[in-house]
Amino acid sequence: MENGGVENAHAHGDGNGNGNGQAASYTYWVRETTADAAPLPVPKKLTAQDILSTQSQSTSIGSVWNKAGTWEEKNLNNWATQRLKELLKSVGSLDLSCGKAEISDVTKCVGDAFLVTVRNKKRVGYTYELTLKIKGEWHLREENKTVKGHIDIPEFSFGELDDLQMAVQLSEEKDFVQQDKQQIIQDLKKRFLQPVREKLLQFEQELKDR
Repeated sequence: MENGGVENAHAHGDGNGNGNGQAASYTYWVRETTADAAPLPVPKKLTAQDILSTQSQSTSIGSVWNKAGTWEEKNLNNWATQRLKELLKSVGSLDLSCGKAEISDVTKCVGDAFLVTVRNKKRVGYTYELTLKIKGEWHLREENKTVKGHIDIPEFSFGELDDLQMAVQLSEEKDFVQQDKQQIIQDLKKRFLQPVREKLLQFEQELKDR
């Protein structure tokens, strides 16, 4: 019989298949909730002690709620954008062939950074675009001239820093003859490429260590 019931049938006959007028009776055992039954599970909010205890006992690298280490993605944009600006502005003043220059500001820092946990393994990634404001001084034709401009770094992603590209534009090109302008642009590309790449490699390592 279905639903876990137990059926007992009692019938009285004359031995020839004929009833004696009494209807057959059936008894059911029905599962009912009793006072001593196990209570239904109730959601429980994790306390700080629960979290510490779980972290000390578990080797999973995801959130406390994700003990199985299944798919979990964490947005790191706020940290990544701020950290990129800090690192790039710390490049400092660089000596060029006829002067010096520095990154005075990061005027564009647009992109995404994330940490993904899959099967209890951590993976990180990012994609960014940058514009670095440059100011400096060149000694050209017996005269010191202030130079301002910016370096555009098109979209780059995790693991692509060996192919990092830069495009340099000067803000006051009319103050320079074509030959001097080309020299300044080449100087900026040549001297800033490696220091900027090193700062971005540092950023990648810090991202992996999070």
